[in-house]
Amino acid sequence: MKRLIGSVLCAGMLLAFAMTQVLPEVPVIAKGGTLTVEAASSKKAKTSKTSKKKKQKPTIGIDPGHQGRGDSAKEPNGPGSSVMKAKVAGGTSGVSTKKPEYQLTLEIALALKTELEGRGYKVVLTRDTNDVSISNKERAEKLNESCDIAIRLHADGAGSSATGASMQCHTAKNPYIANLYEKSNKLSSCIINAYCSATGMKNRGIAYRDDLTGTNWSTIPVTLLEMGFMTNTSDDNYMSSATGQAAMVKGIADGIDAYYK
Repeated sequence: MKRLIGSVLCAGMLLAFAMTQVLPEVPVIAKGGTLTVEAASSKKAKTSKTSKKKKQKPTIGIDPGHQGRGDSAKEPNGPGSSVMKAKVAGGTSGVSTKKPEYQLTLEIALALKTELEGRGYKVVLTRDTNDVSISNKERAEKLNESCDIAIRLHADGAGSSATGASMQCHTAKNPYIANLYEKSNKLSSCIINAYCSATGMKNRGIAYRDDLTGTNWSTIPVTLLEMGFMTNTSDDNYMSSATGQAAMVKGIADGIDAYYK
């Protein structure tokens, strides 16, 4: 009986001592008739290790099409290709706004970068100014270095009655990146559907082609978004309006979210 009383008294003293320490929320755990103190700092360490194991969100590559000045010098259409194409075409311009395509694509790219970073993604741009000289091949190679997917931003030009948005994706028989077809096609589908849902633009679907240099040099899933027709007054004005650009950015970001679900 004396031994039992002594053990109880010792346990009580140890409990009282533990409760007076500065360690916050220190639990006292009974193990085999003895008392052990588990420091809160050890819990924090475990939590820290767990958070480090959280999977990082992907890195999104964005290529704002064109630049301040086109470059008619030639480069291979794909790795090892004998077909040579202009490094960077000049692009179109707004029939109403008079805005050049290279300016529109940059505006959307910068806003999209901010939106995606707000959603937890990392973002790499091929350019953040119009005063550059970067070929389509070089743009693809830059995004290949650190990105998980590549999205090329462009705007269409045709007759004044043409309207709506579309995607351009390589085929399953592309001589350079056929192995990426399923992922590139899924990315294309996710973006065009979300984009048109957010903007209300006509969905012109996906066009399949294997002659795009910036696509053929990619080693990651890639797609090209034609955001609308700058040669159509309605599309042109919409794409330069604050409301339109907000919806365009949201649609592209929603499409990226859908791709990774």
